[in-house]
Amino acid sequence: MTAFVTINLASSDWPSLIPLLLVLAISIVIGLLMVVVFRYTSDQKAIGRAKDRLKANLLAVRLFQDQLPVVMRAYARILRGTGSYLRLAFTPFLIAILPITCLIVQLDRYFGWMPLSPAQTFLLEARIEDAEAANQAELQLPPELSSTAPAVHIPKDKEVVWRVVGQREGKYDLHIATAGHTVTKQVVISTGVARISPVRWRGNFWERMFTSGEPALEENSPVEAIAVTYPPRVINFAWMEWNWIVLFFVVSLIAGFIFKSALGIQV
Repeated sequence: MTAFVTINLASSDWPSLIPLLLVLAISIVIGLLMVVVFRYTSDQKAIGRAKDRLKANLLAVRLFQDQLPVVMRAYARILRGTGSYLRLAFTPFLIAILPITCLIVQLDRYFGWMPLSPAQTFLLEARIEDAEAANQAELQLPPELSSTAPAVHIPKDKEVVWRVVGQREGKYDLHIATAGHTVTKQVVISTGVARISPVRWRGNFWERMFTSGEPALEENSPVEAIAVTYPPRVINFAWMEWNWIVLFFVVSLIAGFIFKSALGIQV
């Protein structure tokens, strides 16, 4: 770890290392769990036989490369053997893919976006389907937050945008009142890792599942969506900038291969 990251506990950089350390720890644990799940949901002996047949046919291609009929038969066996191996590996993969997807969606609430910092200006964007309702839209803020500019109306996008700033850490509810309806959006101001919901939707079930951590807006509300412009999180590791999901997959795969060899599991 010290080859990639220099940690100074007394420095102000320590809070920025917490997401990296959490992603690395979770990735290593998931790599181990994936290998264990594969072990108990796959036919290890059949996978071993399939891999041995593939190695034998690959060796035949190298040894008898000057005998075309032998090489062609070996390639045909390699294709059949690859299909057999993929079929044996498909069931464990299918069992693992659903919980892994659900885990990534939940972790993205914490690692996909950064909370706003105190005194950091952000935009609050409301998409309102009716032009008259958009003109009537009024932003209601708690005392800890303040608007720094008048609302900007973007008719072609059916959007109203406010620029807001908060001075203290905390979770705050912003209210937008229009056409007799009031909708709420949570804003998180923090210097640590926090659960973030960048957008709140009306309807759009699948969008809500993957991008929002808040309940749906009321169906009869003129507001279709409310979004806060949180900055996306970038994790620095191994002299590169990573999206956390890419880093998660790379580290979990490396950890999985290490645990596979250590535990003697056929993959």
